[in-house]
Amino acid sequence: MSEVSQGEATQTPDARDRALLAAHVAGDSQAFGALVALHQDRLWAVALRTLGDRDEAADAVQDALLSAYRAAGGFRGEAKVTTWLHRIVVNACLDRVRRRQARPTVPLPDTHSGGEPTEPRDLVGEREIALEVEAALTALAYDQRVAILLVDIHGMSVEDAAAVLEVPSGTIKSRCSRGRARLAVSLGHLRNRPDGAPVPPVTGPRRQTGGRL
Repeated sequence: MSEVSQGEATQTPDARDRALLAAHVAGDSQAFGALVALHQDRLWAVALRTLGDRDEAADAVQDALLSAYRAAGGFRGEAKVTTWLHRIVVNACLDRVRRRQARPTVPLPDTHSGGEPTEPRDLVGEREIALEVEAALTALAYDQRVAILLVDIHGMSVEDAAAVLEVPSGTIKSRCSRGRARLAVSLGHLRNRPDGAPVPPVTGPRRQTGGRL
């Protein structure tokens, strides 16, 4: 157990994170792992939603955490530790987006040879909707997609998202506004489904967590 863990109960989350990062820099061999354990699910979710591919997301998180491990001594405390970590993950994802040669495809649900779904009809319908939402997010310009992911899906404030992406708050607001407008057009048909089934909100498709670190 990390040396700083005994005081965690009385610390704010950011103070706890700063203490763990400082302990890592000072040579505590377990501190960075403890920090990662606190935030790995959210970092994984950001990478997965940004890249749309589990393997690429896992690799991006691996790269980002390695960078954070090595760069911890340069953390100046001007932002929250979580903001710093998210920035590194987003940059790792951006590097992969720039290197892509082709866009990813969205898989369709498995079916029997006769064309019947392998799952109950309502579950298949929900999956199809989720895939449409994922595809619509992927079709957004990268800067709009990341802004919406951070603010609308992962609940960051505009100010924190601006710190992650190193742009003014007004830029985040503009990117979110343009992205939401595009999503409203591309997913508008889901608002009036004939069967009356509920539609997942445009700004919050179901979160997927987990992955290898």
